[in-house]
Amino acid sequence: MEVLFNKNMPILLSLAIALVLGLMLSRVAKLVKLPAVTAYLVTGVLIGPWCLGAFGVKGLGFISEEEIKSFSIISDVALGFIAFSIGNEFRLSQLKAIGKKATIIGIFQALVATIAVDVALIGLHFIIPHKFPLSAAIILGAIASATAPAATLMVVRQYKAKGPVTDTLLPVVAIDDAVGLVLFAVSFGIAKAIILNQISIISIILEPIIEVVLSLGLGALMGFAITFFERFFHSRSKRLSMSVAFVFVTVAVSMLEFKIGKIHVAFSSLLTCMMLGTVFCNCCDFSEELMDRLDRWTAPLYILFFVLSGAEFDFSLFADILIVLVGIIYIVFRCLGKYFGAFASAKMIGAEPNVVKYLGITLFPQAGVALGMALKVQESAALGNVGMIVANITLFSVLIYELVGPFLTKLSLMKAGEIDPAGRLSARGNKHI
Repeated sequence: MEVLFNKNMPILLSLAIALVLGLMLSRVAKLVKLPAVTAYLVTGVLIGPWCLGAFGVKGLGFISEEEIKSFSIISDVALGFIAFSIGNEFRLSQLKAIGKKATIIGIFQALVATIAVDVALIGLHFIIPHKFPLSAAIILGAIASATAPAATLMVVRQYKAKGPVTDTLLPVVAIDDAVGLVLFAVSFGIAKAIILNQISIISIILEPIIEVVLSLGLGALMGFAITFFERFFHSRSKRLSMSVAFVFVTVAVSMLEFKIGKIHVAFSSLLTCMMLGTVFCNCCDFSEELMDRLDRWTAPLYILFFVLSGAEFDFSLFADILIVLVGIIYIVFRCLGKYFGAFASAKMIGAEPNVVKYLGITLFPQAGVALGMALKVQESAALGNVGMIVANITLFSVLIYELVGPFLTKLSLMKAGEIDPAGRLSARGNKHI
C-alpha cells in the first residue's frame, strides 16, 4: 500500500496542533491563575524548534525559524484586527471623559521610559564602549516606549475587565504606539547619523511625521469607506464579512513603501488599523454589535498569533552574557520608566487613585511593535552589527515580557477591582471558568 501525502497536510496539522494544545494549556493556566495568553506563548515554545520541532517531524511542530516565518501573514492579519479593536475604544462618548487624560499619560510615560532606558544604556556604553555601541543604546531607548497591544487586549477580554484603569489603559496603549513610532524613527535617524557621521533632517524629523500623518489619513479614508459599504447589507453575516474584508485590505495597503526623491514613505499597519476602527465605531450606528461578533470570529486567529510568537523565542540568546546583561538593564529601566511615567502623569492630571497606582504595571508587556522596530534596524545595512545587537536584546526582553507581562496585567487589574475574582460563566451558564 502506497500512502501519498499532500504538501498542505503538514501545514494544517501544525496549525491544528497549535490551536488544540493552546486551548488545552489555557485550562492548565486557569488552574494556576495565569492568563490564557501565557498558555498560548508556552504552547509555541513547546511545539517550536527548541522542543517538539527539534525532532524534525513535519506536521507535529514548527521545525525551523523559516517555517515559522512562512506563517507571518497570520501575525500581520492578527495585529491588524487587534489594532482595529483598540480603535473601537476611541468612541467620542468615551474620549470626552478620558481622551485628554489618556493622551497626556500615553505621551508622558512613553517619553519617560525612553529617557530612563537611554540614560542607563548610554551610561553602560561609556563603561564598555567597545562592546556596546552608542547608536544601539539610543535605538533601544526608543524601542522601550512601545507596549504590546495584543497581550493587553487579550487579558482585558479574557477577564471582562471593566473600570477606570481598563478604560484608560486601551487608549493609552494606542497613543503609546503612535508616540513610539515617532521616537523610534527619530532615534533611528540619529543612530545612522552617528555611524555615517552625517545628519539627515529628512530621516530624523520629516519621515516620522509623514508616516504618522499618512497612516492616520489612510485609516480614516478606509474607515469612511467601510461605513459606506456596510449600509448596503442588512444580514449580520454579510456585514461581518465586509468588516473582515476591509481589515484585510487596510493591512495589505499599509504594507506599501515607496520613495519620493530622498524621502522614504511608509505606513504603520497598527496606526492605520486603529484609525480604521476609530472612524468606523464613530460613524457607523451598528458598529458596536459588529465589533462584538468580530471578536468571536477572530478568537482562533489570536491564539495562532500568540502560539507563533512563542515558537519564535530563541533561547540561545541566554548563552550571550552581553545580551543578558544589557537585556536585564533594559527590562529594569523600561519598567521603572513605564511605571513612574504613568504614576507621575496620572497623579498630575488628577486621575482616579487606582489609575495612578496600577496603570503603569499594565504597560509592561512588549512584543510585536518592538520586534517590528528591531527588525527594521537589523535590515539596515548602514548600521552594521548594531542591528544584530538591537535585535537580540529586543528578542531577549520580549521573551521575558511576554511570559511575565500578561500575568502582571491581570494582577494589576484584579488589585484595582476591575476583574471579578470569581471568574465568568461558561457557555453552559452553570459554572465559572
